[in-house]
Formats: sequence, C-alpha cells, structure tokens
Amino acid sequence: MCDYSLMAVPNRLAQEKEELVVHRFPTGSLGLASPGDIQRVKDPQPVAQRSFWCALREFFSPPKAAGVAAVCIPPGARLHLQDIPVRIQQEMNVGCEETVVFTQLTAAVNSYRDAVRFPNGRELRLQELREGQRVAILDLSMAEELDLEKLRVERAEFTYRLR
Repeated sequence: MCDYSLMAVPNRLAQEKEELVVHRFPTGSLGLASPGDIQRVKDPQPVAQRSFWCALREFFSPPKAAGVAAVCIPPGARLHLQDIPVRIQQEMNVGCEETVVFTQLTAAVNSYRDAVRFPNGRELRLQELREGQRVAILDLSMAEELDLEKLRVERAEFTYRLR
C-alpha cells in the first residue's frame, strides 16, 4: 500500500518484475518510485523557442508539472531489497541483499505502517530505508487483495483534512 503520508501525491499500483527505488517525496516521507519517473522530473525536456507572449503567459500561469508517482505495493508481495546499509544489516542480522515480504505494521490512521519483513522475522519500516536504495518486485501473487473502496475513503478523508 502507500503510507498515509503519500496519499497527497500521485500514486499507482506496482507491477511484477518492476525495479523501484526508495524516494523522498515532497511530503518528506520515503516511499517507492520508478527510477524513470525520478529521472524525468530531474531532467525535464528542453523548452522549444517560444514567442514573448507565450513566455509571458507561462510566467503568470506555469504549466502543471507531473510529479513523481508513489508506487503502492499490496501487503504480502515479495520484494528483493538491495543495497541494504551496513547499519541495518547489523541491527536486523541480514545480508546486503535480501528477499523480503511487504507488510503493514498497523491499521492506525496517520501513522507510518508500510514495512518489510525479513526471512528471520524481523520487520523494518519503509521510512528507515535509505533514499536511493533499490527494490525489485519479485511476486505479487501472494499479495492480499486491495480493498480499493477503503483506499478511496481514506484518501478522501486525508484530502478533506488538508483543506
């Protein structure tokens, strides 16, 4: 899933065999994103020569830039976590690469809940991963069915609170 803190950013569901990276979103929270989306936002297409009036119009009403989409992963999905920092390796008693299961620690509202479970049973919140860390989606077949209606209600409540 996507943590509550990422409900205000564009998001999409994960796809099997997809390569992702841990990314810091404008909300300040860490989440998963496509490296291609991140690169596209970092290096926008060059702007073609335009007239003075077009430039002036864009100055006063700039085009909306599409942000990086958060990739939502359903609980139960198998992931391959790469580039695990030494500190986490020591704390969790794991190697530099591990196959993990995506999980949610709690159903509480307004709390970070997304985490990964290592084969040894230890769990680590997504917020504790390092920005830029690589994650590969191995298998979504064991993932729990997403309750899209519950997600819509949660997103609507979050959007209402932002007003």
